Amino acid sequence: MIIRYKGWKNIFLLSLGIFAGTAFCMKWMEKDFIQNGSLFTIIGLEIFYPEEQVAAILSGLDGPVKTILRYHLSFDFAFMLGVYPGIAALCMMAREKVSSRILLQGLRWLAMLQLLAFGCDVYENCCLLKWINAPDTITGFGFYQLLVMVKWVLALSAALLAISLSFRKRRTDSQQV
Repeated sequence: MIIRYKGWKNIFLLSLGIFAGTAFCMKWMEKDFIQNGSLFTIIGLEIFYPEEQVAAILSGLDGPVKTILRYHLSFDFAFMLGVYPGIAALCMMAREKVSSRILLQGLRWLAMLQLLAFGCDVYENCCLLKWINAPDTITGFGFYQLLVMVKWVLALSAALLAISLSFRKRRTDSQQV
């Protein structure tokens, strides 16, 4: 079965709804990410904080903050079900607007690579959930951060390229390859 533009658009709209709903819930929880009187962020845990700071934050969390962080990571699994298929759908929709074989293939690959980005995000969440329960067991932090960066590069490059191409005029049937 081949999905055409309308089908990808429907997938995108469904994904957008899931993305928006879960993003709202996660953003609402972030105000409660407090450890020793200081706010911490998920993006900090993912990218910006060194291993020692992540261990210090996670080991210093009180019960309610741990619970909120677990809820946030649980919502993030649902968020993933919106964001990565949505980006893939955007890429496939953008393919309808280009005629260059390089762009056609690049967009197809970027759409398929959202599966890898999804897998990286699942691994990241699983690590954080494990480390919340036992911060002294943080191992493989360099690999963790590498996969986080792979996730961000794949998702952002695909989304930015697809969005920038989506402003083009749609190809006519005679232009399709």
